[in-house]
This record gives sequence, C-alpha cells and structure tokens, in this order.
Amino acid sequence: MAGFSLAMAFLFCCPLLHAGEDIPEVGAITIRDLQDTGDRSARPVAYTMAAGNTSWRGLQAAEGGPENFSTYAAAKQTPSDEYGDVKAEDVGEAAPGADGKGPSDEYGDVAADSGATAKPQVQIADPLRPFNVAMYHFNDKLYFWVWKPAATGYSHVLPRPFRNLFSNFYRNLTAPVRIMNNLFQGEVGYAGEELAKLLINSTVGVGGLRNCAEECFGIKGRHADFGQTLGKWGLSPGFYLVLPFLGPSSLRNSFGFLVDWAMRPQTYVGTEFFDYQNVGLFVHEKINSTSFHIGEYEALKKAAIDPYVSMRDIYIQYRTDLIENR
Repeated sequence: MAGFSLAMAFLFCCPLLHAGEDIPEVGAITIRDLQDTGDRSARPVAYTMAAGNTSWRGLQAAEGGPENFSTYAAAKQTPSDEYGDVKAEDVGEAAPGADGKGPSDEYGDVAADSGATAKPQVQIADPLRPFNVAMYHFNDKLYFWVWKPAATGYSHVLPRPFRNLFSNFYRNLTAPVRIMNNLFQGEVGYAGEELAKLLINSTVGVGGLRNCAEECFGIKGRHADFGQTLGKWGLSPGFYLVLPFLGPSSLRNSFGFLVDWAMRPQTYVGTEFFDYQNVGLFVHEKINSTSFHIGEYEALKKAAIDPYVSMRDIYIQYRTDLIENR
C-alpha cells in the first residue's frame, strides 16, 4: 500500500502527465456529432456496464439507478440510420426560405440560432494511451471469455426476482458511501434521504432485500461517490486511465474508488483491505448487476467507429454529468 500511495502521489504531482488536459483530441466523428453544437456536446457512441470497458462504480446501483452507467449510456444512444439522425430539414428539403417565404442561405438558416453559444465537448488528457489501449483489449477479452459466460449462466440459474433482491441488498450496504459523500458535497438533504432509506430498508425492507423507502414512501436519494466529491471541490480528473478488471477511470476517480472502498461495510468482512472475502462479495455484486445488461456492450461496441475513443468520451461525459447534476 505504501508503494501504491507513492505512485498515486507521483501521478497527481507530475505536471507532464497533465499537460494535454485542455487540448481537444479528434476522435470518432459521426454525422450525428456534427448536427448540433448549440445545446449539447458531441454525442459519442455509448457503451454498457459490463466487465470489459466499464466503470464498476456505476454498477453499485440497482438496475436503472441514476448512477448506472449502462442506463446513462442507453439514454445517450438514439435510433439512427446509415448516416445518423438526418432529418429532411437537415439537408434543406424543408429549410426556411426554400419556398421564398423566409430568409435562407446556401446552408440553411445559419443565423436562426445566432444567439446560442456552442458548448465545447468535454475532453480528458490521454498521455498513457498505449497502456490504456492494451488494458481496453484485455478487459474486452475478459468480458467475452469470462465475464459474459459467468453472468449469462448466473442469470439462467437465478430468476430475475431473486437477482433483484441481491441488487437491493448490495445497494443498501453501500448507503454509507452515499451518505458520507453527500455530506462532503454539502448536500445535507440528500444525505438525510439516504440515511432514511438505510433505516427503512434495513428494517421494513428485511435487511435491504426490498427497496421499501422508494416503493412505499417515494424516497429516491442521490448517488454520490468520492470521485464525484473531488470534482465538486474543483479537482480536475487528471488524465484518462483504463484499469485492468475495473475498466475506464481517471486519476481522480481511481483515488476516489479507494476512498469509497474504505467506506463500504463489505470491505471489513475480511482481515485485509483487499482479500478473498471482500473481493468475492464485490465480484458477486458485479456479476449480479451485469446479468441485467447482457448484450448491451456488444451492441454499443458494434455501433462505434472507434470503440476505445467513444468509450473514453462517453465515460468522461458521464462523470461530468454526475458532477454537474445534469
């Protein structure tokens, strides 16, 4: 742990590794990305919360939770044709002025939204790209050779209602992470909601097996993790980092994962910070959650021109949206 702490300190302090943080990089560009720069950033191809190429922190939620990366990615993915979401007005067929009744120029009503300001696409430095690409391919193979078969078999053996019970149980166990991070972010009201959820689900919900707080009382709470907390405090993500087994991350969120791990009650099941007991519970938590999303990763990967770039872009956008509460 001492060696790891020194390595993390070096990565945080080394200015060369952060030098490219504000420099945009040309990634996989589609027609859809070029359609609209007025009210949203370019939309990279989304991807799922499977073992390969994922942020495992997003899998802490029950299926459909606001911090679930798969749900977020699916919301970003919209129906498309061969050339993207091209409408008639996009190619001038119904552009104002085409019938002589309104102003127009060669490219349509360019001045119609002249007051709108373009929102720049969120970028992150990627100085360790060769390492990250290697880890991306490692996680990709791990998903298809190990993780997907395990989650598929698990879903066949255990019916969905039982898997939902496990999702609720793990969600309830990680309540201290959300309570503390909401407090760190100054969100006292949300911290109180998470505390109320913990008390209600641990009692009326039979140890957290049922989410009675939301089902019976409408208490939804709010996701919060330490990487998000650091972002709220103004700390930049640093640089992009793909971790073996864990998937996409950043320097900031990798450190946040360690802090969140220390706040998880499951961590103290064993005698070590990382041992067979707490890591085993973590793996089961991820298998159970991934069993709800089998097939999404394959479909979204197939839709990407460059899966590595698209997954990197959607990850940093996802984390930015969490911090900005969009």
